[in-house]
Amino acid sequence: MRLKDVCTVFADGDWIESKDQSEEGIRLVQTGNIGEGIYLEKESRAKYISEDTFKRLKCTEIFAGDILVSRLPEPVGRACIIPDKTERMITAVDCTICRPDSNLISKEYLCYFMRSNTYYTRLLGNVTGTTRKRISRKNLGNVELRVPSKEEQKSVVERLDCLLKVIESRAKELQLLDDLIKARFVEMFGDTVTNSMNWEEHVLSEYIVFLTSGSRGWAQYFTDESGEVFITIKNVKNNHINLDNVQYIMAPNNKEAERTKVQAGDLLISITADLGRTGVVDEDIASKGAYINQHLSLVRLDSSKISPLYVSYFLETEGGKRQFESRNQNGVKAGLNFDAIKSLRILVPDKKLQEEYLQFVKQVDKSKVMEIKKNCELINNSFYYKYI
Repeated sequence: MRLKDVCTVFADGDWIESKDQSEEGIRLVQTGNIGEGIYLEKESRAKYISEDTFKRLKCTEIFAGDILVSRLPEPVGRACIIPDKTERMITAVDCTICRPDSNLISKEYLCYFMRSNTYYTRLLGNVTGTTRKRISRKNLGNVELRVPSKEEQKSVVERLDCLLKVIESRAKELQLLDDLIKARFVEMFGDTVTNSMNWEEHVLSEYIVFLTSGSRGWAQYFTDESGEVFITIKNVKNNHINLDNVQYIMAPNNKEAERTKVQAGDLLISITADLGRTGVVDEDIASKGAYINQHLSLVRLDSSKISPLYVSYFLETEGGKRQFESRNQNGVKAGLNFDAIKSLRILVPDKKLQEEYLQFVKQVDKSKVMEIKKNCELINNSFYYKYI
């Protein structure tokens, strides 16, 4: 059956402009509230419309149990069930309202389907746009799915609920490992705000051999599933560069590409939006051929004097974060220039001690990789793909 055929309501949300919004009233649920299988509250950013506006615009009210689908990335088509809430709600035009026909399909089964590889694969051929991908409600509604008996649906949901509990438990274990790395840093190097161990303090410019930022206008070089990689701010976080959801490109043969191509050991720092995300390019990423966009700076350090990975971990501490906040050149709209990056102050312990810490990080990362592999095997070997 098609997705729209298993719903009693299958419609887009309402076009609500800024002038239509108010400080209280009926809650406006937006694409940012839709996670993959989970509703994201974000109460501090909540927006509303008045009852009069609701009537004037003839808005469609949504209810607990409805499934909302974001027709925008990341990723296109992610969906969640609206939880029980005490307030009335509507949703934005870039969200599609799916109200499952309970005689045909349970909301839990449908939401699980909308988290599966099968679902995303079927969406892929209907996604449009280059720089800003989206799917139309019509194409979304034509996605086909298997609808087993209600008894079988219930069995699948129960099993997948158990599977997710195991995965969530392992995610907590991964967080504990991250916390262990941070705790070890403090144990070895002290408080980075007060410099409690009295390490020598240097400005980052003393170690920089090359500094640049990415460039705009690369959408014309985007490809689907092959080529080199285009690293954006979403790929850089917590001292790592994650390519799970990366954009592929066929890079041009010009000086701009040469300037923004990364090398192993390059430190990447986010310079707009969420300032101070860091990650270091490893040999594997460099061998693929990788470039950065305009929201990242590339800092190439003299690794004989200081470890780029140590600098990355230092900048993610409270002492590093406070410096990014103080150097934000735009105030409201976050941004860092090259002078701000050069002026960052780094506590510099003995190089041997830096390497000792990084060996510890390496060992912990091995444990993290094992946990991630267990999760992947658990999903891939489960009944998930058999039934969904």
